[in-house]
Order: sequence, then structure tokens, then C-alpha cells
Amino acid sequence: MNIAVIGTGYVGLVTGTCFAETGNNVTCVDIDAEKVRKMQEGHVPIFEPGLNLLFDRNTREGRLSFTTNLAEAIKGAQIIFLALPTPPGEDGSADLSYVLNVADQLSLLIKDYKVIVDKSTVPVGTAELVHSRLVKGIDESLFDVVSNPEFLREGVAVDDFMKPDRVVIGTSSDRARSIMERLYKPFVRQGNPIIFMDERSAELTKYAANSYLATRISFMNEIANLCEKVGADVSMVRRGIGSDTRIGKRFLFPGVGYGGSCFPKDVQALAKTAEQHKYDFKILKSVMKVNRAQKSVLVEKIQALWGNDLKGKTIAIWGLSFKPNTDDIREAPALHIIDELLEAGAKIKAFDPEAMENVAKAYGDKIELVEKQYDAVEGADALAIVTEWSVFRTPNFEKMKTLLSKPIIFDGRNLYDTDTMRLHGFHYESIGRTVVEINKTVRL
Repeated sequence: MNIAVIGTGYVGLVTGTCFAETGNNVTCVDIDAEKVRKMQEGHVPIFEPGLNLLFDRNTREGRLSFTTNLAEAIKGAQIIFLALPTPPGEDGSADLSYVLNVADQLSLLIKDYKVIVDKSTVPVGTAELVHSRLVKGIDESLFDVVSNPEFLREGVAVDDFMKPDRVVIGTSSDRARSIMERLYKPFVRQGNPIIFMDERSAELTKYAANSYLATRISFMNEIANLCEKVGADVSMVRRGIGSDTRIGKRFLFPGVGYGGSCFPKDVQALAKTAEQHKYDFKILKSVMKVNRAQKSVLVEKIQALWGNDLKGKTIAIWGLSFKPNTDDIREAPALHIIDELLEAGAKIKAFDPEAMENVAKAYGDKIELVEKQYDAVEGADALAIVTEWSVFRTPNFEKMKTLLSKPIIFDGRNLYDTDTMRLHGFHYESIGRTVVEINKTVRL
């Protein structure tokens, strides 16, 4: 098939590249001329494991191309994917201006039948809004609007796209259904379903999925905070409940809160949708409240150790991206933690395997970014672990102990065993577990 993908952000680029990998001809269009030029030269603008290989192969073989010309991109395309930003507005609702502006442009360009696919995460009713914009310029016999939400996890997005748990397609058109089924058939050969439903249900499915996962995270963070009060170990509690097949093991890891481009925005947007329909979605309000508070937990632990006086203290930070295997720092808990530590008078030395460039743009010379992970801890008064990159899981503890001015670790992701930390002689504080105290003078 000939496919156009409008928008080359995270979703658009992964979508276009993966469709090209199954033999389709894909043209990606973006208004950022410099970004398009770099992609035309073979540069992938985001970090996503496995994407470079597919990008290189499909651009080399001519199945994947890039342009700034919208008319050129959609010419001959049977399917047009809208993979555009939907950032939260001031009131928490999703901003649809990018999506609707493109729909207005398409209404002036479409001359033959196309399937217009909302790939962006959009609120309920967006397919109808896009339809209303298109019919202003073209007859409705020339298009169908389909909702096809993405379920990509940053860090494993290529695998998620190539071998999806399910494909959700919202359409009331038999013609569009047939085209979309043919497009996705190569991706579900192992038997995972293509689920067809109405457009509104498809739109709500994406928000419901992310909001439920965010709820699990916030619930476990609350359990972790309670564990600290009653002297329980959240790791044991997690294993105990996760082995229940009705609950499962995933998204039950406590930490310093969720972040990224999806969970915060989608939970907020679903809560706003409920509000607009005069429904009080109490659980989602609590999820957001818990997550806001959880981002401060590690800072509170650090401040408590030094009697709320961090002036002159240097805190090393490992992990800046919102999760491992990505360079995405949108709504990253690390940024919230850095802001609070800076406000408290601390100095920051930080390291991340991939997100350094993005953080440098955000902070300039306000913090010190180092090239190697052990450079961050050298001379620091404590280490705070914020993102669970694999490279942090089995460090050289003796080297760390030598480099740190005091053997103090605040672990926001529970990477290390408390007995191991006691054996190595660290003061160690994690989430929902007993504090490992070496002696009362460690803070001096």
C-alpha cells in the first residue's frame, strides 16, 4: 500500500518505519524542515532501540521517504495517518489544534478516496470533529475517518508495533475496515486480535488503558509509603500480590512516580473528559494527586538525613529520562527532583546513558552533566538513583564507596538488595523498605 504519515514525532516515525518494513511505500511529512533534512540524510532524530536498523534498511530500499510537502506526501496514498501532537492545554484537556489544522488542509487537497486515521492519542469525539472539518471542503464519499490508537512503550516500541498484543480499530465503514484489516494482517500472524469497534470506543480504549496502568503504579506507591510506616517490605508485598493471576506482576513496582509523554497527559485528559460530561472520576483525581506527591518522596528523604539543610551539598543523580531505553525527559521525575534539590541549595552532578543532550537544553549550566556514571559520584555527598537503566543495576560498590564523600545512596527504583547494601557498608534508603543505617554520624 501507499501510506502517508503526517508528523514525525515518536509515534509517527515508529509507525511509518514499521509499515515500510512490511513492504508498504511510506512517505512521512513534517513542517520542521531541518528535521526532515536530517532524516533524508539518514539521521534518526529519536533514540529507540531497534529503530535505526529498520530506518536504514527502508530508506535505503526506497520504501521510506520524508518531505515537508503535504500535497506531495498524500498524493497516491490510500491511507493517511495523523500522528500529530496533542499536548495538554491549561485546563488539562488535549489540544487538538494540530490535528484539526491538518484536517482543514487535507480538505483542500484530497481528490480521491482516502482513509484518514487518527493515530494520535485523542479524546472521545475527535473522529467526528475531523470528519466535520473534512466535509467543509470535500464530499464525504472521498474519505472515512478511523480511530487507530497506538499502544507503543518507549524502549520497546519497535517490538510493540511489529508484534502487537492487539490492534484496535474504530470505524463504522466496511470499506475502511477492509483496508485497515489488510494493512495490519502481517502484524498479527501469531493470532493476536485485530479488534474492530466504533470510533468513540476506540478513542476511549487508549485513555482507559494508560489510566489503568497509571493507577496500578500510584496504588503501589501508596502501598510502599504505608510499608515504611508499618515496617513492612514492599518488595515482598509486590511478590505476594503479583503472583495472583487476577492481578499479575506488571506495573507493580514502586518508585518516584510515573512520567513520560503518555501517562501524565492521558490521565489528565481522561479526567477532563469526565468533567466535561459532568462525571466525577474520583479515582483518577487521586492517581494524579498521589503521583505529584510521589515525585517529592526522594527529596524528602534526602532533606531529612541532613536536617533539611542541603546548602553546599552535592547530590549525584543517576538517570534523567523518564524510563530506561529512551532519551525522553517529558514529565520525567528526575527533573522534578532536580528542581527541588536546586531550590533547597544543593548542587547537582548527573549522568544518563541517553538523555544528557535533552537535559542540557533544559538546564544549561545550572547542573553539572558528566560523561561517565562514576564521574557523577566522585566527591558527591550522596547518590540518588532515579531511572532504572540496566547499567546501574550491578555497579562497582567498592569504587562508589571510595568516590563518594560519604557512602550514602537514595534509591528511587529499589535496584539493590538491602542486605547487600548493609554488607557493603552503605547508608541506603529506598522506596517502601527498611532504611539501612550504618551509623549516626554518616550525615556529618
